[in-house]
Amino acid sequence: VGHEERGVGDGDGERAPRPGSARIRSLDLLPRSAPWITLDLPWIRFLIIFKPGWTLGNDPKQIQPVYSSSRRGPSRLRALDISSRRLNDPCVSPNEPHSPLAHVEVEEDLEIHRLLRENRQYITIPEIDVDRFQPAIPVSDPQPSEPSTSTSRGCPVYVMLPLDTVWVVERDGKMVSVLKKARSLDIALHTLKQAGVEGVMVDVWWGVAERGEPQSYDFSAYKHLFYMVAAAGLKVQAVMSFHAAGGNVGDTCKIPLPKWVLDIGKENPDIFYTDQSGFWNRECLSLGCDQEPLFGGRTPVDMYADFVTAFTDKFQHMFGSVITEIAVGLGPAGELRYPSYPEGDGRWRFPGVGEFQCYDKGLSGPHDAGHYNSSSWDTGFFASEGGSWDTPYGRFFLSWYNGLLLQHAELVLSAASKSVNQHGRPRVFKTMKEESNGTVVYEFEPQCKLGMKLAGVHWWFNSRSHAAENTAGYYNTKDRDGYETAMALLARLEAVLSFTCVEMRDCEHPPEGRCSPQALLQHIIDSAESYGIPLAGENALQRYDDYAFERIAESAFGRNARAGRLKQVTFLRMGDLMFDNWDAFSRFLNRMRSPS
Repeated sequence: VGHEERGVGDGDGERAPRPGSARIRSLDLLPRSAPWITLDLPWIRFLIIFKPGWTLGNDPKQIQPVYSSSRRGPSRLRALDISSRRLNDPCVSPNEPHSPLAHVEVEEDLEIHRLLRENRQYITIPEIDVDRFQPAIPVSDPQPSEPSTSTSRGCPVYVMLPLDTVWVVERDGKMVSVLKKARSLDIALHTLKQAGVEGVMVDVWWGVAERGEPQSYDFSAYKHLFYMVAAAGLKVQAVMSFHAAGGNVGDTCKIPLPKWVLDIGKENPDIFYTDQSGFWNRECLSLGCDQEPLFGGRTPVDMYADFVTAFTDKFQHMFGSVITEIAVGLGPAGELRYPSYPEGDGRWRFPGVGEFQCYDKGLSGPHDAGHYNSSSWDTGFFASEGGSWDTPYGRFFLSWYNGLLLQHAELVLSAASKSVNQHGRPRVFKTMKEESNGTVVYEFEPQCKLGMKLAGVHWWFNSRSHAAENTAGYYNTKDRDGYETAMALLARLEAVLSFTCVEMRDCEHPPEGRCSPQALLQHIIDSAESYGIPLAGENALQRYDDYAFERIAESAFGRNARAGRLKQVTFLRMGDLMFDNWDAFSRFLNRMRSPS
């Protein structure tokens, strides 16, 4: 085991292995009775534990048992498939000496070795089967797909990956996308699977994948990531993130929009949302330019559709088996809303009512709506009694403001739906109907669902005007359901809805903010149920207290027949804080596996 096969030397330090040969190294991780080795084959890496009674055959790709005369028979072998990679793929070569990431390899290896020593008795990692990623072949006698075993008794849990899971670095004078700490990520994914997690949510950043020039897409690092997730036995929710990172609660990194988009914005800043002070918000493009061909002859809707099409063309062979949902970003933080409460730059603080974002291109809004940090009763527009929101002008303005947001959602989601559902995309059997004339009709649905996210704007929900929801664009008041039209759109497109703040309780918030996350969530649950829309929940803040976990479970299962209707929960977010609170998170996962 201590032997390392060397190949033809390159004249500088370590000699390279012969093409097609195996490199064997011992890792001092386990007792001598169970040594570990790695095999770096041309396309895949194995980390293997040998137990007495096993040996390598002549072919380094084969592992053969040596039958002992002992009554115990041959010992078992455990193989941990650490990563599936083509060694010549630029997205998976951070271990090369010239890589900017090379200096972290030793530290990262030590961390992996520590994790393996601590968890080897708990983790069993399946081998990757490249054949599983081949496009699905239709069967002659279609049958409905069986539900996941994790959903049969409880509510499946997905975990958001770090925002900067895929990063851009300079290598040989070129900017390339890579996975940050790929080895540690691989260990974490398998740990999540063993704990009972169903899948992960991944941001596919516009500013990363289309960073160089228009319609030049780099999904190489995402390809590596998806194969790694699949090898761990997890599913993927892929979020088409057409916004920038760094300006929202919990953002730990900065990922801007593509440079070529920002360059156009320098010449034409009205492509960004503008507040009443004339501040341009560069987190995402304004819906006001959705159909303006300002980007080399393409409109923003064209750009979003092209991006989704490129993604589906690249990964449609993973639909269903690995990638189960494509969520389309429709605004700041990927949510369908206006950037009315920008906390990242300090303009807004909770529980301010926020500001309308309709002052680009010479437009204007109410003159008496206050500012970002106003209270509802301090404004003439949002005052519960006699406020302008309840006048003919107020109703006209709020309807117009909300109508633009819904039109934006319909344009972008419809374009994305055409891409996901176009002819030749993988589909799965849904149901069978028999017509009155005896004809049998089979119905199929996409293997990968379309989705979007609504924000849980729960402050001022207990006031008549619902000020914060209205500046965000939802036009929800005490006497008007502002979410019904969005639900109807999702039902028509057969899309999935994600909603935040499932961990919050009313009593946790200051009374002056008129907050009610529980009533808001119940309103969304009831509305989604009435339209038959699958509803997924997300926590808005990263918390690990039992109080928050119990509230998430209540949201998913409910204390009575109508209290909870969540098809899944997506937990924010994988990282050091999660593993520091692993015991609490594990208890939460056990709770979500069973509603009892």
